[in-house]
Amino acid sequence: MSNRIAFLGCGSMNEAVMTGMLEAGTEPADVVATVRRAERAAELAERHHGITAIAGEEEPENNKQAATGSDVVILGVKPVGIADLAREISGSLSPKTIVISVAAGVSIAQLEAALPAGQPVIRTMPNTPAKLGRGVVSVSPGTNCTAEQLQLAKDILKGAGTVVEVPEEQVDALSAISGSGPAYAFYLAEAMAAAGVELGLDPDLSLLLARETVAGAGLMLAEPGADPTALRKAVTSPKGTTERAIATFDERGMPAIIAEGARAAAARAAEITAQLS
Repeated sequence: MSNRIAFLGCGSMNEAVMTGMLEAGTEPADVVATVRRAERAAELAERHHGITAIAGEEEPENNKQAATGSDVVILGVKPVGIADLAREISGSLSPKTIVISVAAGVSIAQLEAALPAGQPVIRTMPNTPAKLGRGVVSVSPGTNCTAEQLQLAKDILKGAGTVVEVPEEQVDALSAISGSGPAYAFYLAEAMAAAGVELGLDPDLSLLLARETVAGAGLMLAEPGADPTALRKAVTSPKGTTERAIATFDERGMPAIIAEGARAAAARAAEITAQLS
């Protein structure tokens, strides 16, 4: 039995989740997305053939229209707009409609307060590799979400990648690792490419080397049972070039720098939650 899924707001994160789900076999006819501009709606409809995309500038009640009759509604607007969106669609929801938020910093309590009493709610934190089906999506069930509803959400979201269940109090920490993590990998590739240029490589060649190396290493990490420590050690021959590089990274405190950055990201997530409340 298929489920109608509405993506309210279809920016980069919601589209990434939607893309992963469609690639995994979700029927396009079961998917409806809302956006503000007609141009964006046409772009989505062309890219994801068979879905319904409704623009707010053409249909002012597009969010209510999409939510009506949907089994799952995924809220993907900016965090500051989540509560208003939840209130907007409240009258269009079935009591059994599962409302999923992908917005950073919006707590379950904040979402439940903006929805009808008893509405099933799930807070999630996906990351952008979801569009390749290689993302990580956390799920944290709300007060009124049953085990069966949580499992349905997991089954739907698994098309976007690995689904992990975490208590809400761990979401900020998770977002600092998997939510922001893709940017860390891209940052590493940028730094590697710049280092290659400094060593005399052509910029285009250096970027190619960095990009393909980081991507290839990621595929190795994706193998079942892969252990990053074991993989690193396998490349790090005693007294070799890689060992010298790793030793330099350790001397400069790179592990501590990464940990500090993750703490800063988690702290910022907590700040956003406080601001929104």
